[in-house]
Amino acid sequence: MAKSTLRPRKGAATRAASRARRHLRVRKKVSGTVERPRLVVTRSSKHMVAQMVDDTRGVTVVSASTMDPVIRSSEKTKTEKSRQVGELLAQRAKDAGIGAAVFDRGGYRYHGRVAAVADGARAGGLEF
Repeated sequence: MAKSTLRPRKGAATRAASRARRHLRVRKKVSGTVERPRLVVTRSSKHMVAQMVDDTRGVTVVSASTMDPVIRSSEKTKTEKSRQVGELLAQRAKDAGIGAAVFDRGGYRYHGRVAAVADGARAGGLEF
């Protein structure tokens, strides 16, 4: 019986494993505090989630995503919605008394929707 070609080779890196390695490499250098929480971006094929995490206490301070009713109902592209996520997160951070953050791209390339979240947060008044 022939070997299946659908299985990855032994030791071959999957896309998720590669992203996890990159994220760990970023996390070695980036840590959030009370004054400057870490802005974490999580991307899926449909949605974007951004949250601000205080790593000293291990809590999420504020969060926003494309699943929020305000953004989900809009008829825009995924990149435009990602920018809205950044702006909404910046507004919620301002309400919580946060003005600066450390950006954590989560192992994703700083391109497209990830960059749109960052640009939206900067446009909303967040510094990083």
